[in-house]
Amino acid sequence: MHATVPPLAVLPDAPLRRSRADEVYEQLKQDVSDFKLVPGDRFTETEISERLGVSRTPVRQALFRLQHEGFVEVLFRSGWRVLPFDFNQFDELYDLRMVLETTAVHRLCENALKVNQAMLDELTAIWLVSPEQRSSDMEQVSRWDEAFHCALVAAAGNAEMARVHSDVTDRIRVIRRLDFTKQPRIDATYDEHSKILKAIQRKRGDQAAMLLRAHIATSQVEVRKITLHQVHVARRQGASKS
Repeated sequence: MHATVPPLAVLPDAPLRRSRADEVYEQLKQDVSDFKLVPGDRFTETEISERLGVSRTPVRQALFRLQHEGFVEVLFRSGWRVLPFDFNQFDELYDLRMVLETTAVHRLCENALKVNQAMLDELTAIWLVSPEQRSSDMEQVSRWDEAFHCALVAAAGNAEMARVHSDVTDRIRVIRRLDFTKQPRIDATYDEHSKILKAIQRKRGDQAAMLLRAHIATSQVEVRKITLHQVHVARRQGASKS
């Protein structure tokens, strides 16, 4: 049994009207996050347009956008390919994430007037629960983990920090999801998140930042251990659920 809580609304709302290219872009990024497209996969614009039921023009626009962001590359006369993971770039993104999040928790402890307390209350409802109330659903915990870190930054009240952090989160999502394939990592996440929240509640900024730094560093080390084999295992597991 685990607690039922509402999803965290920590990211800006999507525009009410999106172009077909935007929809294709979001779907392809989701395919990467869900391991339906993994590093090394090759495909053509025609295959994507037929699968999604759209013309090739929005598909091409979406793919060029994904190419600019480093997810895919165009192959001469042979379609497109999902790029291998760039672990040096992931390292840099984790370093940036650590700066943003530790700065945010200091602000949460030092500037109460700007703090979004409702967001912190939602985090408490998810993470400060008894062991029997914890979720064992790895996919759900992965989503909650991402929302936890986004909420810490958003709750601090600096919109530009939240925007940059959202972009970093978007770019490391696929690799972070692979960190939640084993139960010990879920247990550790609950324990570490609860300690961070308790330090914030007590306005102990240095302690909260130290705990958060160690928490992110552990995840960063795990990312460096990820292999292509794990990615394909995750794809098979995802396919078995669908």
